[in-house]
Order: sequence, then structure tokens, then C-alpha cells
Amino acid sequence: MVHDDARVRRTTGRIADVRLATFNILHGRGLSDGKVDLDRFAGAVGGLDADVVALQEVDRDQPRSHQADLTAVAAEAMGATHHRFVATLHGHPGTWTAATGEDQPNAAAYGIALLSRYPVSTWRVLTLPTLRRRVPIVHRGSRRPSLVQDEQRAALAAVVETPEGPLTVVATHLTFITGWNVVQLRHLVRACHALPRPLAVTGDLNLEGATPQRVTGWRSVGRVNTFPVSVPDRQIDHVLLDGPVAPSSEPVAVDTGMSDHRALVVDLALDGRPARRA
Repeated sequence: MVHDDARVRRTTGRIADVRLATFNILHGRGLSDGKVDLDRFAGAVGGLDADVVALQEVDRDQPRSHQADLTAVAAEAMGATHHRFVATLHGHPGTWTAATGEDQPNAAAYGIALLSRYPVSTWRVLTLPTLRRRVPIVHRGSRRPSLVQDEQRAALAAVVETPEGPLTVVATHLTFITGWNVVQLRHLVRACHALPRPLAVTGDLNLEGATPQRVTGWRSVGRVNTFPVSVPDRQIDHVLLDGPVAPSSEPVAVDTGMSDHRALVVDLALDGRPARRA
């Protein structure tokens, strides 16, 4: 069930220029039953009522998610006529291989997606550095480290032609490996230098609190805890802004009834203008 705050724009009569959401979907799985329910997933995405949505941990043609193209399911649910999936891994869990991210694969894959109700004039895939060696990680609640291998990471940029003008949106999912996620974020800042402004960078950054704003020099839309879903105690999902764009609402963390993350939703006004009123 979608939190009522996700419908702020409709219930108050306030019309924002662009509603942006980022959502780590855990390949569509619900924690309550451990199942992937495509109708529940579609309802979760559609209920956000966002104009542009960034998704992470997205499956395509995977048995665990009913061989579905989750990007296409989400696009139909939210009415996104423009969307793209970028594979970061090919194959199936346990037999993953790194993907280039350059093309939408025909084979089973996993990665990130960006969807828009507005036309997209330009798409661009940005590769991020990947740590090739196994590293020790101490997980929360554990005293002993375990060796982990990171997966390929990427970012997807789109110039979205909104009614108020173009907005560049970059979606990404950074590594959970401490320190290396900062390396990836700094690389992303350099990769975004040539992209047109205004700019919104969003996704699961696996960095808490004000760290992404401090590392990038970009502006955060605000602080709201997004993880874990039941009782969130930290923010690892973010929206960062650069150029003439500003939040026109407070960010909201939405419990959609699925995933281990809450979706982060915020309304944006281009050129720093306040949102129009109906």
C-alpha cells in the first residue's frame, strides 16, 4: 500500500513542475512474503505518481521475477512513454557476468532503469569504476568480516524535455563497499561535468546522510530516512541538484509495501521557481 504522502500533489491541488522518484526495488520482491508479485510491483510504482522514476536492482528475464521485463512493467504502470534499462550484470544469480551497459540485452540481465512520462531527447550511459578484488566487509550486526566481490556499476543519463524546459536526470546505484562508493561518486561528478544543466542525480548511493552532498558539492533536496523499509534509520537513497532547479516540496520516503527500501519522492521546480498552483 502506498503512503498517502506520495499523493501530495494531487490532494493539495499543488502542481509541481516535475515529480522525481528513486526506488531500489529489490527485483520486485516483498519482504512480507518473500515473493515477486508483478501486480503489487506495478501498483507500487504507479502509486508514486512520479513523472520521472529511477529504479535500481531491476530484473529482466529472470526466473525469480517470472521472466518479466520489470522496466516495461513499471513503464506501463506509471505511463512512461520513454524508458531505458541498462544491464550491469548478465545471466542469473550465482552465475553473473559483468555487462557493458551499452545496450538493452536480449538475455537475462540485472541492472538499473530510468523512466519518464516526458520525452527524452538524449540518453547516455556512464560507466563507473569497479573494484575487481575481493574485500573484507563487516556487515551490521556481525563482528567478523566476510570477503565480498562487487558487481559492475553504471549510471544512466537522460535529458528530459519537461513542460518547463529540459532537465538532465542521472540515475545510478553505487557499491556498498565503504570508500569505493565515494570513489565512484567522485568519478560520476567528473562524468557529469559535460552534461547540460539543470541536473538531478539520483539513486541508491549507499552513502549516508550528508556525505553525498559534501563529496559532490551538489545540493541535496533534503534529509529523510529510506532504509530499512520497516523502521528506516538512515538515508542511502538521494536526490542531488546542480544548476537552476530546486525542490518545491519536502522529500518523502514512501513505504510501498515491497522491497527493503522506501522510495524517495520529491517535486522539483526548474529555474528555482515555486511550483505552479492549479
